[in-house]
Amino acid sequence: MKILIATDGSPYCKSAVEQFLKLPFAENTQVRIVSAYKKSPLALSTGSMAKLKDGYAEADKSAFKLAEEAANHAADIVRAKKTGFTIMTAVLDGLPQHVILQEAAVFKADLIVVGANGHGFSEGIQIGSVSRGVASHANCSVEIVRI
Repeated sequence: MKILIATDGSPYCKSAVEQFLKLPFAENTQVRIVSAYKKSPLALSTGSMAKLKDGYAEADKSAFKLAEEAANHAADIVRAKKTGFTIMTAVLDGLPQHVILQEAAVFKADLIVVGANGHGFSEGIQIGSVSRGVASHANCSVEIVRI
């Protein structure tokens, strides 16, 4: 079985990882843990905006590092509790919903596991809901975990 776990390091995503660990899967399960960050288009600017560009580049490095830490932390939790799994991590540039769906398609995931912050319908429209978007557009099963 191939399972994709999406994380941003939030308590909601940590709950999703913990819930995943409670489910029975065969030892040869492949787990791909992904975390998304959005690179600033201004980091690529040139010319008189050099100082501003440097600031955006630093922010991008920080965002990448946070996403990397989230993916690695989730992988460490899974490795500590499940043996016999193949565990891979990826930090990808893009909007979370798009990154998750694209990576699930490439990975040929059988299941996507995501956390949800529990916003209601009206807040979800205003804020945008990654879990709702993933569930609506995924070509495989999706488990949404709320805390």
